[in-house]
Amino acid sequence: MHSIPILILAAGASMRMGGKTKQLLPWAGTTLLGHAIQQATQVSETVVVVLGAKSELIEQQVPNQVETIVNPNWEQGMGSSISVGVGHILNLCKTMDGVLIMLGDQPFLDADYLQKLVRGFNNGEHAIVATSYGKKMGVPAIFSPSVVTELSGLNQDVGAKQIIEKYADRAKGMDPEGKEIDVDTMETYHRLYASNH
Repeated sequence: MHSIPILILAAGASMRMGGKTKQLLPWAGTTLLGHAIQQATQVSETVVVVLGAKSELIEQQVPNQVETIVNPNWEQGMGSSISVGVGHILNLCKTMDGVLIMLGDQPFLDADYLQKLVRGFNNGEHAIVATSYGKKMGVPAIFSPSVVTELSGLNQDVGAKQIIEKYADRAKGMDPEGKEIDVDTMETYHRLYASNH
């Protein structure tokens, strides 16, 4: 089995969620974050969740077999959380084939889709296999070891997209087939919850 640890980004403060803790909103018998963890653990034995805002509250809901790490500088943005999370994985896993980075608020990007990314990556032709968003690419994405060390150097709200764009000629985009929607507002959450439960 290929060794591709998964990093779930869940450090944000959910500013557009009307004071609700997005990570803990109910979804599919668990929470949004719990659902993301369930999908990830079907694909990889090593799953790390980066927390930030309300970390103590959220950490209580994370299963024991999943590692959590708190980004003390989560307010600096996604790049900061990627850096902290990837740095932790590099210390945790001495050998790996790549790192898969995903968000905790895209509930339709399930284990089947993550496996599709892994299959696309395992043919060894690309340094990055990412999710297509029109003409751009983003996470979920798998990064080869040659690129992973750059991710650990991110320090602001640039996220992984900057690295994906830098290596665009060595990146492959996968079609999420409409599953890429993320839960960014309570309105979106209520609409998606009502149509899927």
